[in-house]
Amino acid sequence: MGLTQHKNAVDTIKEVVNLLLLKGSIGKEGAGTCPVRGHSNVQGDRTMGIFEKPSQKFLENIEKAFGFTPPAKYGYDTVECIHAMMEGKAKVFIAMGGNFLSATPDTKYTAQALQKCKLTVQISTKLNRSHLITGEEALILPCLGRSDKDAVNGEEQFITTENSMGVIQMSKGNLKPVSNDLLSEPVIVCNLAKATLAAKSKVNWDKYLTHYDNIRDDIEKTIPGFKDYNKKVRKLGGFYLPNSAREKKFDTIIGKANFNIAKSEQPSLKQNELMMMTIRSHDQFNTTIYGLNDRYRGINNERRVILMNEKDLGALGFLPGDVVDIYNDHNNTERVAKKFIVVKYNIPEKCCATYFPETNVLVPIDSVAKKVTLQPAKA
Repeated sequence: MGLTQHKNAVDTIKEVVNLLLLKGSIGKEGAGTCPVRGHSNVQGDRTMGIFEKPSQKFLENIEKAFGFTPPAKYGYDTVECIHAMMEGKAKVFIAMGGNFLSATPDTKYTAQALQKCKLTVQISTKLNRSHLITGEEALILPCLGRSDKDAVNGEEQFITTENSMGVIQMSKGNLKPVSNDLLSEPVIVCNLAKATLAAKSKVNWDKYLTHYDNIRDDIEKTIPGFKDYNKKVRKLGGFYLPNSAREKKFDTIIGKANFNIAKSEQPSLKQNELMMMTIRSHDQFNTTIYGLNDRYRGINNERRVILMNEKDLGALGFLPGDVVDIYNDHNNTERVAKKFIVVKYNIPEKCCATYFPETNVLVPIDSVAKKVTLQPAKA
């Protein structure tokens, strides 16, 4: 997330690829990019089409497999969806796992947006802060975790995940669920679809409820790279998805990898300002489960800390152990994170570091990565 979630994220990632291309580290075994995600299946969601800007090919595959024409109009990304809730354009919010309020920027603005909804629904394995900020009506739907046994009609089921190497693997729980009333995420989705779409749907949701293999059979018909899905995923280690670099087939005009040229922008700081980055601790799983110790940086029993260079401490008149409030006045809007302990740390001058998500309250909602504009598929 240190590479992806800031203004120059796209060009930064392209520069990493430039370096790998210069080294000859693309397209050979044991080399290549390694996007270490914070969650075990962020990448897998995108592969399965969980994307607000679906491609024309994906929409065509859905129509062919299921017999209906899916909407081609783009949806909202995370920041756009927060704006849409604030403006009353989006009135129902459904979250499947995660901790939306804490993970997103501009915490107070996001909270206000959620509270404008008619309905907020959290499908969750653990309680978190997002459950406390609700719309006019709110539901919490507890669900099975990936570590729980999931049986349908007496047969244990499994799901699949995609790791950072593009490998699809089986994931099967072995713990007894804490309640017999807990449903899995696939079952909840199917029941929601049946309740809202009723006879209008051309998807056989009841078939999916009988066995998860049926879901994977239809994924195979829709998503490239999943031929013999149910057979291959049952093999030890799973299987690789298609990869243009591995196959030495680049989807470019010249059929080869292209270098990127980026124009660097030097941020300007006032005399009493620091450039803040957010970091994770060693024992942190996104924004849902984390402890108070960080063996990476020698921080124990605390997360509300700000790591600062020794020279900056002297220039600002602080001592290690001082308690400070951190401010951001972007676009003349005051944002504050209160009561952080100052820690002397070997970090470049004029920079500081805090933990994610404790200082997300300081990140403006409109502070997003510059990116290319995609065009919607033809209807």
